[in-house]
Amino acid sequence: MQYALVDEVRREAFPKGKGTCPTCGSAMVAKCGPRILHHWAHAGRQNCDPWWENETVWHREWEELFPESCREISHMAPDGEIHRADIKTPTGIVIEVQHSSMTDAERLSRESFYGNLVWVIDGRGFRDNFDIYHLLPDPTSDLAQDLVWSKARRHMNGSNRGLFFRPSENQDHQPGATKATLKGGWVHGIHEIEDQVNTSYRGHHQYDWVRPRKTWLDATCPVYIDFGEDSLMRLEIYDETGLRCIRMISKRKFVHDVMVETSARAIATRFYPLPRPDSPQDQLTA
Repeated sequence: MQYALVDEVRREAFPKGKGTCPTCGSAMVAKCGPRILHHWAHAGRQNCDPWWENETVWHREWEELFPESCREISHMAPDGEIHRADIKTPTGIVIEVQHSSMTDAERLSRESFYGNLVWVIDGRGFRDNFDIYHLLPDPTSDLAQDLVWSKARRHMNGSNRGLFFRPSENQDHQPGATKATLKGGWVHGIHEIEDQVNTSYRGHHQYDWVRPRKTWLDATCPVYIDFGEDSLMRLEIYDETGLRCIRMISKRKFVHDVMVETSARAIATRFYPLPRPDSPQDQLTA
């Protein structure tokens, strides 16, 4: 934990420090060795929150993108169950920053408990298994309404570059075919509509996740993958065909939106000028 109560004041760990847990009131001791991330630990017992994971530098850096008042915030359910959210914004959005693996049961429990939740997961460990392919037009655009994309997979070079079908031109052999029911037809390459795709692009791409961590594909709350780059990758379903895609969203945009939007699902759905990057934590690319 980054914070404990010392004389009723939230403080970060300091050498030989002693305090109490803000959640359960138990004694805490500071861990401040030269080769470890400074933190607080419960004295003589396990962490009182079973959902809590040991902090990594990556985890701490994410928390420090937000004001201190948003970090490690206790959240109590009507039945008295209590957990510490990694980050909780003034508008009520909870951000769980997850480095380690997670079971479906625990993910579902957290999603049910917090409700207005967004996941940020550490993707650096599986980056080599995550391929990002061609651009996709905004799924709400007029262009996208008559396009069915071939699913891209590793080593399928044609689909990876962008192949699509048009329901409108395949009605003769599949009368009444829609985007959701079309089974094939005339094949087109993305080069034919490249300018139109670029014009309507809003960050969507096809991808292939080899040996995926399936619990994140089944999540009921938004999932963003952090590969250690300037942009996050939000996992989405592109359209009624069920095509999985990612949407690239800058970290700076994400951090801004979770502080002003009231719903986790509203992140990056509106576009307006961001504040000037006057502080180091704001230097993320917009």
